[in-house]
Amino acid sequence: MKKVTSVFWISLVIAVLFVLWGVIFPDHLTEVMNRAQKFFMVSFGWFYQLTATFFLIFALFLIFSPYGKIKLGKDEDKPEFKYPTWFAMLFSAGMGIGLLFFGVSEPISHFTNPPSAVPGTGAAAREAMRFTYLHWGFHAWAIYATIALALAYYKFRKDLPGLMSATLYPLLGDRVKGPIGIAIDVVAVFATIFGVAASLGLGSQQINGGLSYLTGIPNTFSIQLLIIAVITILFMASAGTGIKRGIKYLSNANLILAVLLFFIMLFMGPTVFLLDLFTTTFGGYIQNLPSMGLRLSPFNEERAAWTQGWTIFYWAWWIAWAPFVGTFIARVSKGRTVREFVIAVLVIPTIVCTIWFAVFGGTAIYFDFNFDTNIAAQSLETALFYVYEQLPLTLVLTIITLFLITTFFITSADSATFVLGMMTTNGDINPANMVKYTWGIILALSAVVLMISGGLAAMQTAIIVSAFPLAIVVILTSIALLKSFKKESKEAKTATK
Repeated sequence: MKKVTSVFWISLVIAVLFVLWGVIFPDHLTEVMNRAQKFFMVSFGWFYQLTATFFLIFALFLIFSPYGKIKLGKDEDKPEFKYPTWFAMLFSAGMGIGLLFFGVSEPISHFTNPPSAVPGTGAAAREAMRFTYLHWGFHAWAIYATIALALAYYKFRKDLPGLMSATLYPLLGDRVKGPIGIAIDVVAVFATIFGVAASLGLGSQQINGGLSYLTGIPNTFSIQLLIIAVITILFMASAGTGIKRGIKYLSNANLILAVLLFFIMLFMGPTVFLLDLFTTTFGGYIQNLPSMGLRLSPFNEERAAWTQGWTIFYWAWWIAWAPFVGTFIARVSKGRTVREFVIAVLVIPTIVCTIWFAVFGGTAIYFDFNFDTNIAAQSLETALFYVYEQLPLTLVLTIITLFLITTFFITSADSATFVLGMMTTNGDINPANMVKYTWGIILALSAVVLMISGGLAAMQTAIIVSAFPLAIVVILTSIALLKSFKKESKEAKTATK
């Protein structure tokens, strides 16, 4: 614990106070969070929309800019991980549990409650898929790419600590080493805690739903607490092995299981329908990307509430996850060029995510549209397992999914403890196990508190509130990064003369 900084102790004290608040005064915490959610949703929806769009434009600019040749590291550095392992780590940390939890439940929810189309129609199905792609596509990965790029650049090329505060050095200078820098890093720590805790809560609910379907055990809060306890022990054991063992091996296992599950779903389901659906809806997503990404509906309260509950929540979630995922992606991306990095992080995951949702969500829509199976009436955590009932190999699909959720659960939490360890040890790329274990316990307790305080609604509130100040920091990070790139490009031209 010798290497921990004041960020560690400040964050730990505040985190413990939050946990105690939720345990001792759960009703009061719920009331406060409900008020905060309403305030930020209604008053700052425009801010989240513009911010997410800004990051997408920024990422596209970097791909085509002359800065694309700059390396994330010294000129002689080579990538530490091969492409398959790199992608596996990225997905395991960045989207894992969410793809399984929302893979069926989000598209089918939009199908029965679309933003503007008539529910249950072909138009609603197309709109459902387009907005699902929006929430999990280019905007989300542009947010991740921006943070990860800045962290990797300053860490590996400029030899600065791998901290959020360090990304503002071009703007703030040595002030990032004082109270301002500490405040920035504490904000990043809490955004990470709430973002990951929400995913852990969702994961425990879906594991419980799957076990209930498979074995008949109750789908209750007490069982979910037991699941969190068991998984916490497992991910802390994995965290103790280091990034080149536990996370690496589990991430590769995740990739294999996810690919297997995907192809079983594709070929056991309505294959031609799914391929047609993806083709037409992905084209619609690209065509309508600007308008969907800036949609707020100021003249229709019902549609505005839909956007707030889905789109604004997602932008806040990705921003809250950005320090965590960004730090992790940066850690495994040393030696890549800016252009290679942004294309890989922005384009490839978006295509994979949209295909995934087309297959899983499209299968649910197919059955509800053609056979009135009423999958939409199922809960978020059990909808996927209900889809399996309509297909051959139901038991096999369920078992694979439960294993996959568990391994995604472990790698997400394992990665988060590693990143929180980095954030609170001045960017140490190999934080002490005791630091990681401390944050592992805090993550588990935070997930439990959020579940006690209102479940998904409480998780949404924590994410939206913590993401607001962080969004401002990330915008400034983008400006600082351009300033650094411009300076380096100018110095390179001068050196060649």
